[in-house]
Amino acid sequence: MAGRLRRRGLLLAGGLGPLLAAADGLDDTLAGLQQRWRPRLAWRADAGWRAEALAAARHLMLRPGDDGSAFATEVVAEQDRGGHLARSLTLRGALGDRVQALYLRPKGEGPHPAVLVMHDHGARFDIGKEKMLRPLAASAAAEAWVQRYYGGAFVGDTLAQAGFAVLAIDALGWGERGRPGFARDDQQGLANHLLQLGHSWAGLIASDDLRAHRWLRERPEVDAARVAVLGFSMGALRAWQLAAVCEQVSACAAAHWMCTREGLLRAGEHTLQGQSAFSMVHPGLAAELDHPDVAALIAPRPLLLMGSPDDRLFPWDAAQAAWHRLARAWPGGTGFATQTTPGGHRFDLAQQRQACEWLVRHA
Repeated sequence: MAGRLRRRGLLLAGGLGPLLAAADGLDDTLAGLQQRWRPRLAWRADAGWRAEALAAARHLMLRPGDDGSAFATEVVAEQDRGGHLARSLTLRGALGDRVQALYLRPKGEGPHPAVLVMHDHGARFDIGKEKMLRPLAASAAAEAWVQRYYGGAFVGDTLAQAGFAVLAIDALGWGERGRPGFARDDQQGLANHLLQLGHSWAGLIASDDLRAHRWLRERPEVDAARVAVLGFSMGALRAWQLAAVCEQVSACAAAHWMCTREGLLRAGEHTLQGQSAFSMVHPGLAAELDHPDVAALIAPRPLLLMGSPDDRLFPWDAAQAAWHRLARAWPGGTGFATQTTPGGHRFDLAQQRQACEWLVRHA
């Protein structure tokens, strides 16, 4: 039984084999559920779909959402970097806790276009925002991460050089919002703890992102009509889901996280393993909307998706299927763009520059 579960990948048992061994037919039951799965609000071209789908997405994804309360911003430190100022600060988050952030502010009165950048997952929790913006103090961990996944370049630097104000926050569990020693196998406990209290990990991350975008829009030096979002890997998911539920997002660039749910339910896929998946799963959402259905809510605002046929985390045929389905939401293709990149799951300097140039034109 446990062997069949592992081969099919519906439950990657990971030590649960003895508990499941007596449950005859469990794997077949899950296979049947998967085959029958159809989201109730799959994208439709009719006028009524958007309002119904948007209401469902906001209800299921934004928990607790943004209550509009003040941020009580505190600037911890500041650094002059020539063309812009780098600030370490804290903001009040969706739960009322302090959220650590890095902010790059162009010099001059503005108003400047801005980008909220979302960090990846990577099962690396001691750094979060520092994966995207160069920290004020030297960080060997951040430098090594950027070398591994970002071609040695901090995304924030690329955007700031193009004249954008840039904000990155720590998602709950990362950086200064984590705890010493927090690791991959601790994630399921965190997710369960939050569920027991009526929250979800993914919902809190999305809610903090929603507030962070409002913080940028309210900055006097920022053009509130030109505040885009950008992310890589889990950050890409965070970017397009925020753009879907927040109509004030002017444009979205998302690298290496878009796929049909069917593609991620295949045997052996990482989303079936628990742990990291809980930071990206909204309870109840799958019954209503597939991933491309959520992202279709961005239309007609601009959306850029990047993906690689060499990315082992997202089956290429399923990623392309999601792109194809999304294209239907932008009649004539205006505002929707895709970019196939080499090298697998990484967001190197060449991709950063492509995304930045696209945002200059569309944000």
